[in-house]
Amino acid sequence: MSTLKEETRFFNPTDKAKIDVERLPKHIAIIPDGNRRWAKKQQSSFKTGHREGADNLMDIIKAGRELGVKTMTFYLFSTENWNRSKEEVDALMWLLPTYLVEQMQTMIDHGIRLETIGDLSRLPSDVLQVVNETKKATACGNQINFVMALNYGSRDEITRAVRKIAEDAKKGDLTIIDESTISAYLDTNKWPDPDLLIRTSAEFRISNFLLWQISYAEVHIEDVLWPDFTPHHLLQSIISFQGRDRRLGGP
Repeated sequence: MSTLKEETRFFNPTDKAKIDVERLPKHIAIIPDGNRRWAKKQQSSFKTGHREGADNLMDIIKAGRELGVKTMTFYLFSTENWNRSKEEVDALMWLLPTYLVEQMQTMIDHGIRLETIGDLSRLPSDVLQVVNETKKATACGNQINFVMALNYGSRDEITRAVRKIAEDAKKGDLTIIDESTISAYLDTNKWPDPDLLIRTSAEFRISNFLLWQISYAEVHIEDVLWPDFTPHHLLQSIISFQGRDRRLGGP
């Protein structure tokens, strides 16, 4: 069995010298797109594509951890994904708990804390049970947050937040509603907004992902399908991020 040091050595000193550790993105959001296209290119099934995509997740999380990133949020199942074929949805609902059971010990060993955003109430009960068990088992992880966006859509998130704000305002629990109030009611209130959004497969769409939170994020589009996205693609994304002048609306 590999040691922790061996498993996380994705980068050599030359690689790490290319980035400024003082300007690392604290929170990276990723749209891991292209599993089905990857499978088609391989003349394989969409199930194989999703499996390959899932297998790639942990390497990218461990690579982020090695570089010092504190939170990585992955858009894994959207509110719109229920509209896919029953066969594909069923396959994804099988893959999610299977993957978490397989990876639970790895997450514990590497200090990876599993978190979720989205309306989990629609997930099958057996899937939800494994998600909650994994969150509980990894709760002491203090190296990096692995945030799964499940049954997530930004418009749905904002709608749920506004509804809760209205309820609390009606009860008299809120007297001021400003940007910080809205942020506090969003699913992502535990973490700072993403500094960097990465989308694979060369698609230039946000796809209803973290619309409020990425208002000032830098966007990096990678022309590679998700199963082929490597730790060194992540490194290059961060180098590109650090090469930009982030004025955030200022002069």
